[in-house]
Amino acid sequence: MGETDQKYTGRKKTAGQKAYKEENQMEAYQNAAFSPEERAKDLLGRMTLKEKVGQLNQRLYGFRIYERQGEEFTLTDEFKEEVERMGGLGVLYGLYRADPWADKDEKTGIVPELSAKAYNMVQHYVMEHSRLGIPMMMSSECPHGHQALGGGLLPVNLAAGATFDPALLSEGYKACGKQLKSGHVELALMSALDMARDPRWGRSEECYSEDPCLAAAMAKAAVTGMQSTGVGSVAKHFCAQGETTGGVNASAARIGERELREIHFPSAKACCEAGVEGIMAAYNEIDGVYCHRNAWLLRDVLRGEMGFDGIVMADGLAVDFLKNTEGDTLHAAVAARKAGVDVSLWDEAFGRLGEAVDQGLLEESQIDEAVLRVLKLKFEKGLFEHPYMEENMLSPEEAGIPEVSLALARESAVLLKNEKTVLPLAKKYKKVAVIGYHAADRYCMLGDYTPPVPESECVTVLQGMKQEAPDGVKVSYAMGSGFSEADEHEKAKAMALAEESDVIVAVVGGSSSRFGGAVFDANGAASKGTGSRSMDCGEGMDTAKVHIPAAQEELIAALARLGKPLVTVVIAGRAYCIEKIENASDAVLYAFYPGPMGGRAVAELLYGSSNPSGRLPVSMPRHVGQIPVCYNYRTSVAPAYCDMTSQPLHTFGEGRSYTTFTGSDVSVTKEENGISVSFTVENTGNMAGTSVPCLYVRKRSGGVVARIKELKAFTRIALAPGEKKEAVFHLTKEELNFVQIPGKPEVICHEYELMLEDGAEKWWTGNVTEM
Repeated sequence: MGETDQKYTGRKKTAGQKAYKEENQMEAYQNAAFSPEERAKDLLGRMTLKEKVGQLNQRLYGFRIYERQGEEFTLTDEFKEEVERMGGLGVLYGLYRADPWADKDEKTGIVPELSAKAYNMVQHYVMEHSRLGIPMMMSSECPHGHQALGGGLLPVNLAAGATFDPALLSEGYKACGKQLKSGHVELALMSALDMARDPRWGRSEECYSEDPCLAAAMAKAAVTGMQSTGVGSVAKHFCAQGETTGGVNASAARIGERELREIHFPSAKACCEAGVEGIMAAYNEIDGVYCHRNAWLLRDVLRGEMGFDGIVMADGLAVDFLKNTEGDTLHAAVAARKAGVDVSLWDEAFGRLGEAVDQGLLEESQIDEAVLRVLKLKFEKGLFEHPYMEENMLSPEEAGIPEVSLALARESAVLLKNEKTVLPLAKKYKKVAVIGYHAADRYCMLGDYTPPVPESECVTVLQGMKQEAPDGVKVSYAMGSGFSEADEHEKAKAMALAEESDVIVAVVGGSSSRFGGAVFDANGAASKGTGSRSMDCGEGMDTAKVHIPAAQEELIAALARLGKPLVTVVIAGRAYCIEKIENASDAVLYAFYPGPMGGRAVAELLYGSSNPSGRLPVSMPRHVGQIPVCYNYRTSVAPAYCDMTSQPLHTFGEGRSYTTFTGSDVSVTKEENGISVSFTVENTGNMAGTSVPCLYVRKRSGGVVARIKELKAFTRIALAPGEKKEAVFHLTKEELNFVQIPGKPEVICHEYELMLEDGAEKWWTGNVTEM
């Protein structure tokens, strides 16, 4: 049998390993009775400098190392040359990746039924050409599901943040982890650390929230879920990438240390508490220092303060970008390694680490430090005992992904307006006109970092509306306009259909779809100014304006003039300025990219078989000139403009329900290390629903300019009509106090204002003093 059709099992041994066995020898690194660290140290001592450097390089695009002909694969010369050059292969990125940038689809990429054959062929070649039989480790994109053919998807992070449900998100990533594990992926690259501080930033969809308490809880849950399956998380990006200049990706974060510690560090700290196995550095610079060469950030804070002991991975080509400050790739590699970067991604610089040692720019011990972490992780993952796949990758259904994806989509949609209680749609509406490009396009629901998804694996809003429609209700469709271009013929058809209907459901929004002719940079980001007609959000799609395309806004205005009940569903990856759309509509449901089951979830919510319970994870501006509009601003000055209100259209935490809730019987008890706040929540309406109580704190003393309010605790409480439940929040003194900065005087707050709210409903306010 040849390389392309051998069947491999976990018992397969390399030629070198067979020789050891034949001589009745077993070195410590080959013996599973030793600890991963002991085995790693033993193996490290046997390696040449070339082999060590090879373990730190992740230069190849995995989707380009093979060619597929029918059901057979061949390895490229580039791959073979890299293995020879590095004396093996440390980490391989994106073998399974499929999307327009990767240029892989069902005919040219690795489909699930061929996954074992393809993976085993690559791993076999690596081990056969490694002097010591060191297996490669695989990393794969998983920002909201596996970016692979047959990969299961969840709603994007911003949608997950809107659920305020860390437990459910953890289940979602556990399901995704099962699929990744079955594909022999050791490291899942997961968006978990970025904060949504500016909606102009195209990667806002990858953030959980503008709020550090919510974002940290969700990030920790995602890491916990993923790593419960044995797949390591690489949480990205550290740090403050969302604190952009002008909303531009990878731009400077012009903030101080207190802002870093209060807003941007909590998610990383939470991931470290969850035992995260990898952290990816961010592209941006902070106070003039790139994160990839910031030793204070990667060593003093991440390892020293947060206790992180995993690997630090570079972002794509980021080490090469350090030429801007270091002069060339050699010195860029030196700067990154000294700062704490362990593993590269796609760059040429880390390939010169051996040269740096030879020239005395680095000590070999500085290489050993990183190699030891990589080898230890490989032993922990069992790669030396089980380097091969015995079965093909699980389907999304086998991993349980669609079920939890639907649950997340249901909980994530946010009801922003419901005048005249037009929702849920009454049975009296016998003719429903569904209008809008987004209603029938599946990729508009999925977000960036999305593989090709068959129609059979998605439910569009139009399909969902037809499936959920009660007997006797007719659902009809017209597109109305293109995504970004007006179409008078389509608009005329939409207007005629709307005229004949009892109610109009307009589905509009943004898109991060890579499947409409977008052009990409070398790091996979969409190239700015390429004129893609299907994409206005996602990596590389930063915008100076924060509006949905004008053609869609004009369509909503025209439909509103008909005087029919108008329900608008906005599908988006960022907080758009939708004041005009909202004023024209009787009801607005905002759905951050809800994933492949999003159409069903939206339809259930519109018809009332599910009750909206999503809450905004970000504030929504009225106008781009208001940005930033984050709710937790400092009280140093009251924001005000002379030409418009300074208040956002909607603020963090808002969200309506088809029922009503009240909070009462609030009691605050001082405890040894903080306080407890107990209260009762009652469903005072006529429909079952879920309340999302949130406890905010405002500091009233301490010498540091406080924030207007800060979320400190939240929960979800499901209630039948008339039902009451008691709940309690516990806050420690550390959570109540100001963040402390090492080396600076301690700052103590002695007086606090507490606020208990749900959505826009303010239930209770009270004061606590002298903690």
